[in-house]
Amino acid sequence: MTGEPFWKTKRLGQMTAAEWESLCDGCGRCCLLKFYDPDENRYLFTDVACRLLDLDSCRCSSYATRQSIVKDCVKLTPRNIRRLRWVPPTCAYRLVAEGRDLYWWHPLVSGDPETVHAAGISVRGRVVSEEEVTEAELEQRVVAWPSERP
Repeated sequence: MTGEPFWKTKRLGQMTAAEWESLCDGCGRCCLLKFYDPDENRYLFTDVACRLLDLDSCRCSSYATRQSIVKDCVKLTPRNIRRLRWVPPTCAYRLVAEGRDLYWWHPLVSGDPETVHAAGISVRGRVVSEEEVTEAELEQRVVAWPSERP
């Protein structure tokens, strides 16, 4: 045993299901509605969250069944994480796939699930549910912060 944490010693495909799931820091950024802008060849995030996102905990309220409820919900996997260009740059799945370490505020590093919120990384207090916004309003709700690194 090297004493190194699993995300430094295992490839994504070698992780157990529990290890894979623990990489989620609970920021909620991946649950924001987004647009692809072909002119800029990039994804634009909004400050509007999926209706299933609990805006306080920043966790999915129907995680096990989310894909049957929200048809365009994408399940992150070791096989698709490198292809998904919209995954936020702070996402642990993306960081590990790129061979980078986790940030200090990640619960696996800090030991505290609240540090992602205290560090201002999560969507807590920054977003509204899609249930509160009309489709016509979405384009006016584009924000830059989900695409930025701290």
